[in-house]
Amino acid sequence: MRFTLRLSYNGAPFCGWQLQKTGTSVQSELQKTLSMLLGCDISVTGAGRTDAGVNAVNYIAHFDVPDGIQADPEFLKYKLNAILPKAIAIHEIAPTDGDFHARFSAVSREYRYFLHRKKDPFMENFSYFCVYPLDIDRMNRAAAMLIGEHDFKCFEKTGGNNLTSLCTVYEAKWEYYSPAHVSLMGYTAESGDYLVFTIRANRFLRNMVRAIVGSLIDVGRGKRETEWFGNLIMNGSRSDAGESVPGKALFLSEVSY
Repeated sequence: MRFTLRLSYNGAPFCGWQLQKTGTSVQSELQKTLSMLLGCDISVTGAGRTDAGVNAVNYIAHFDVPDGIQADPEFLKYKLNAILPKAIAIHEIAPTDGDFHARFSAVSREYRYFLHRKKDPFMENFSYFCVYPLDIDRMNRAAAMLIGEHDFKCFEKTGGNNLTSLCTVYEAKWEYYSPAHVSLMGYTAESGDYLVFTIRANRFLRNMVRAIVGSLIDVGRGKRETEWFGNLIMNGSRSDAGESVPGKALFLSEVSY
């Protein structure tokens, strides 16, 4: 029988979602614990890969339990949360159709990247500290060029093994926001100190979002013109794009089916 998993994880302790020859991954922790609890080898398939240090909220995965083995969803959820590292939280386990696939049934994925421009000890673990003045209007004009189907090889990590680098982006925008500790506790902050970049697409390439954010920051700083960003998408290579920003501030925030 096939089950879905809905979980969230802090990516800091892991080498990413995907099982690796070296390093601990989220997938390996789930497979190891489920196999122990169910007494048989369990393979877990996720909605997509996340790089080392990247976080996920309400991530979707699925696994199959062989016939004849009892698997109570609530019991499994309780035991998984008791055994798994604190960086992984299981929200829900539920039976699903046998043809559901966590990766291939997904129609879109959404990522969010958090950035703060003022030194803030409460943001350090999950946001990128960028001291430079940023023009959000310039960054949004450039981000709008991402919309549609494009070949995004200029943002793909060198050595990626994707069969195609074509992706369709449905949404890409920067916004100001106020973190909870600012609005609830009166932490000293000014308008524009905190930004979040949201991007939604049918698929993403390895390192794609972090390279896009780094390139958009170059535009926002005035190092590059908005036209450069458009030319980069059309004709550029990875060496032409901006530097990748740290993974700790990146969240896979939604998977839609």
